[in-house]
Amino acid sequence: MARDVTHTAHGPRILTPEDIDEEKGDVAVCRCGLSREFPFCDGSHRATEDEESGVVYRYAGDDPDGERRVVREHEGSDDSADSR
Repeated sequence: MARDVTHTAHGPRILTPEDIDEEKGDVAVCRCGLSREFPFCDGSHRATEDEESGVVYRYAGDDPDGERRVVREHEGSDDSADSR
């Protein structure tokens, strides 16, 4: 599963102790690119659970609730990394 995402911010996002979830004791960083709390995970990746391997998608407005379109077939690395 791959997707095109538009990022508008430049430069690093420095994490601070306040970024740690007090209940869980951790920080979840977004890897799907669709989080409304970017660079932090907000669970938006759930919209990507039925994406097919080897296909690149784009979500309208980079919004997990937006229309999902196939951009192209993708040949490359295995995207089997774990997700939250």
